[in-house]
Amino acid sequence: MAEPVSQASFLSPVLMFCAAAVVAVPLFRRIGLGAVLGYLAAGVVIGPSVLALVDDPETVRGVAEIGVVLLLFIVGLELKPSRLVAMRHDIFGLGLAQVVATAMVLAGLTAAFSEQDKGLFVIGVAFALSATSVALQILEERGDLQASYGRRAFAVLLFQDLAIVPLLAMLPLLANTQALAGGEAMSRGLGAVAEALGAVGLTVFAGRYLLNPFFRVLAATGAREVMTAAALLVALGAAMLMEEVGLSMAMGAFLAGVLLAESNFRHQLEADIEPFRGLLLGLFFMSVGMSIDVGLVAGNARLLALAVPLLVALKIGLGAGLLRAFGSPWRDAVRAGALLAPAGEFAFVLLPVAAAVGLVTQEELQLLTALAALSMLLGPIVAKLLDQVLERVPEAEREAEAEAFAGGASNVVVIGFGRFGQVVNQVLLADGADVTVIDRNVERIRAAARFGFKVYYGDGTRLDVLRTSGAGRADLVCICVDDRATALKIVELMHVEFPQVRTYVRAYDRVHAIDLMNAEVDYQMRETFESALAFGRATLEGLGVPAERARAVVDDVRRRDVARLMMQKAEGIMGGADMLHGARERLTPEPLTAPKARTRALTAETEDLIADAGTSR
Repeated sequence: MAEPVSQASFLSPVLMFCAAAVVAVPLFRRIGLGAVLGYLAAGVVIGPSVLALVDDPETVRGVAEIGVVLLLFIVGLELKPSRLVAMRHDIFGLGLAQVVATAMVLAGLTAAFSEQDKGLFVIGVAFALSATSVALQILEERGDLQASYGRRAFAVLLFQDLAIVPLLAMLPLLANTQALAGGEAMSRGLGAVAEALGAVGLTVFAGRYLLNPFFRVLAATGAREVMTAAALLVALGAAMLMEEVGLSMAMGAFLAGVLLAESNFRHQLEADIEPFRGLLLGLFFMSVGMSIDVGLVAGNARLLALAVPLLVALKIGLGAGLLRAFGSPWRDAVRAGALLAPAGEFAFVLLPVAAAVGLVTQEELQLLTALAALSMLLGPIVAKLLDQVLERVPEAEREAEAEAFAGGASNVVVIGFGRFGQVVNQVLLADGADVTVIDRNVERIRAAARFGFKVYYGDGTRLDVLRTSGAGRADLVCICVDDRATALKIVELMHVEFPQVRTYVRAYDRVHAIDLMNAEVDYQMRETFESALAFGRATLEGLGVPAERARAVVDDVRRRDVARLMMQKAEGIMGGADMLHGARERLTPEPLTAPKARTRALTAETEDLIADAGTSR
């Protein structure tokens, strides 16, 4: 009888977490406050301070912290060296200035209005950091990820994500310097440094020489679940290795992500990790919400009512001032400053670590955690109000800002790197387009690498892979796969999830071209059509036909083919059959109908049909 009780006790909190999430998160998203706040509120409600549906938040904290580990792994995956170089001034200049200036001001205010002395550094830094998930969600909802202020805000967030790793490593060292003295401290310190360097060296070696061949072998099996298991193995394995030598798990996962940032499997890994990261990070926020003592908050309501607005206003002012000093227009500076105002997810990571090593007390931890959570509630509301006010900026200024960013390289995703996709890629690169290529053929990816091409492993029929490869942000997606069903599935996904993105598709044959036209792609072309026309023209010239005459003949065939294709779309596969040169009879003649001796000439109506068809063939 004990086994059913154990099973019920295990399932009960799981069901409670799921129920709280599916109620709170959609509700908070609907009112524009974001998923993070939904998780926090759900945690408060089901926690011991309110309904007490889950008595001990610490029972899930260990598992929930894996969400933070996976978040840093994905942050590492995004840090391609070329991207860091392009954004280096904003990341390491503006980002560093924002963290340092905000931390100093907040630490000074803490010292002025409290008796805290040991934890001033960690308190200042914890609240200087911003909510990455909240800011990116707001930018995505606005469609401003590529706007000027969006890019600069992201650069600051990127520096903050980079800074969290050394900050987490510093906290135990700060505590240890107070506990150890003399030769004992030196000997232990040297031993810890040696172990840490060894672990980092081992991780770097594995990432540089072993991971790509490892994932290549797994990808060749075609087992999707094995790739997912391998991605978790790498992220969590690196995290555990760092924890064993006294560093943070987050640092290990981050390092593993950076080492895989240039890997051919980066997009696939990010797509495989993302569902686990989202669920576990949500669980982490719920555990944070459960840890908030509502009684303590009520007892300090007056203090929090002053501190929360002050924190948000102070961070908006400091952030906007620094952005303005670094050259942003005032409107962009205010919008970016508002995005950076709420305390971030890492406040809930830094503050408990600081409490564990004795830098802040448990009562201070509760109050500071409540302050961070409430700032995440108020920050998005203030950002939305400010955005509505700034929308009244004169139109001329908006147009000037839009023109400043209109000259960037086109952003194109190419799916499929076979014979057709390779030529398309050459044309795009020749004009300087920013191209991301994905393919699921491991051998083709390896062959491309020998010629210096970067092709990422990824299945274009998976929505999560399309998202991580940037299809939703692209100007155009070229679908160059050589399988009809696969191409149609990708088109369907694109039109449902990213209707604003144009789709240019390689058609396998005539029937496939008609299917794509019915699917309303922006452009389609049969893979052999133009090459066959060029071949035919060369053949005519080889027979002695003048070049001008050969060109005119080919143009006539092309126009007739377009007209026939449009008729087939409207009438079925036999539509326009008599448009073919040399068609002496219909394949399915009507009774008592004499066969036609010549093909039908193009009428004015047909010419109009061709014009309406545009360039799609």
